[in-house]
Amino acid sequence: MIELNCLNDYCPIPLLKLKEIEHSIKDGEKIRLVTDHSCVCESITDYCKQKKYNITIVEPMNGIWEIEINKSIC
Repeated sequence: MIELNCLNDYCPIPLLKLKEIEHSIKDGEKIRLVTDHSCVCESITDYCKQKKYNITIVEPMNGIWEIEINKSIC
């Protein structure tokens, strides 16, 4: 699993970071993006829906979100 630490990154930086590494990720490989900005959850979700990637969002601590993206298409 590839980890993207996007703590303290404002939109659209996390999405740009995801796009930067996306081409090097193999089908079925997972990415975990960690953020402390709720708006990032929306932008990443919208992008993953467009790409038809599986996405799961959890909030393990108040104000911290872990977005898990599976590049395999639904």
